[in-house]
Amino acid sequence: MRDFAGRHVAVCGGTGALGTATIELLLAHGAVCHVPVFAEAELARFPFSAHDRVHLTRGVDLTQEDGARAFFGGLPDLWASLQLAGGFRAGALEDTTLADLRGQLELNLVTCFLACREAVRRFRAAGHGGRLVNVAARPAVTPTPGLCAYAASKAAVANLTQSLAAELAEHRIWVNAVVPGVLDTPANRAAMPGADHAAWPSVGEVAETIVFLASPLNRSTSGALTPVYGRA
Repeated sequence: MRDFAGRHVAVCGGTGALGTATIELLLAHGAVCHVPVFAEAELARFPFSAHDRVHLTRGVDLTQEDGARAFFGGLPDLWASLQLAGGFRAGALEDTTLADLRGQLELNLVTCFLACREAVRRFRAAGHGGRLVNVAARPAVTPTPGLCAYAASKAAVANLTQSLAAELAEHRIWVNAVVPGVLDTPANRAAMPGADHAAWPSVGEVAETIVFLASPLNRSTSGALTPVYGRA
């Protein structure tokens, strides 16, 4: 309980599969979790809606400046912000429209940028440093055919992470990203039935890395793009 006891953590994308696993681990370590909710339908399978240390804010669109500013502005003294929100689209270059590219940039880069910016404003105002953890993806660092828009948006997240780490180090704000491969989720198993599912990392395993990077136990790691590939 000592790692996060009484510490407030924003978990953007907290109602998704990775977000749920991350919140479960944060709660086990004593954190108070603040979750912006855009897709109300995800709450039907989110198990922590009634937990006394999980605070949901409905109707938050993190692709919009006003939405991000209002959400973070309403939070108490913040220790960390985890940018887990995003989206995925596969498609070869010739089948990818400009709208597809812009959509991936909005879901993956813009949400991350705005959440990081607003969280940093809270950290700086409090004057005690903080932790930012983002989610890139393996195709951002390993060329992968058929994922041009997704890979470009996640490569931008990776670059943003390292740029912010350099910019914010003097303020004791550590900025890192996990770089997962294909996660072992029911949706991914259904989409790739012939794959070696046992080789994929579970959402719980990726969550463990996220929570360490966000924790007070991480005293010096910043600017890392941490691969979480399992055995794949």
